[in-house]
Amino acid sequence: MDRSRRNFCLGAGAATIGAATAAAVPAAAAPGAASLRRDGDPAHRWAMVVDMGKCVGCQACTVACIMENDVPENSFRTIVSTYEVTEQGKAGSYMLPRLCNHCEKPPCIPVCPTGATFQRRDGIVVVDNTVCVGCAYCVQACPYDARFINHETQTADKCTFCVHRVEAGLLPACVETCVGGARVFGDLNDPDSAVSTLVREGNPKVLKPEQGTQPRVFYLGLDPRFQGKVDGTQTLWRPSAQPHAQKEHA
Repeated sequence: MDRSRRNFCLGAGAATIGAATAAAVPAAAAPGAASLRRDGDPAHRWAMVVDMGKCVGCQACTVACIMENDVPENSFRTIVSTYEVTEQGKAGSYMLPRLCNHCEKPPCIPVCPTGATFQRRDGIVVVDNTVCVGCAYCVQACPYDARFINHETQTADKCTFCVHRVEAGLLPACVETCVGGARVFGDLNDPDSAVSTLVREGNPKVLKPEQGTQPRVFYLGLDPRFQGKVDGTQTLWRPSAQPHAQKEHA
């Protein structure tokens, strides 16, 4: 059993808030905002750590997510964006796994006119597609390009950390299938979880920190040049119709 699965299973039943973890994680949202959350267990705060050194860009996470969540063609809830980097005359590739950041202060929520987008008490941001009208305000508000309008349901769609699996005591599909073990999922409120340890000791970075959204997807070994990058070539989709990679000149 790998570290992510072992720690997740041990921490899913009960969690305690440790001072060390609290110090390592950015400040939480204002109490008023947290009080508006519904569903989920407030004893947990789910998060993900992505180890850039272990991602090989195989897109197993993307495919697993599509199959698990019935994501329509040419859309994605998670994907590994690829870049071609030229440095000192040498070309190479850079992989950037992307998904909803399940921010502590999600900008997608206040712009939703119907309340379809909301945050659970365990921090997971979800969409109630029985209420969503497909206005795409949340799509525009997300600084991470992590939302889309599902062309089959005509409602907003995004990563949910596979909340249905989490509630059943399982890992998100992308974590379960990551061949390199690059994705680690767990409870930040459990100081002994792998996620808490990595956040506390691994000096992780987040995408677009200047946005003040306090993401709960952390990256180990993230190249600072890509800390603001959320776009990239979707190499899994119709590669003949577009370049294989975006060029980034260092």
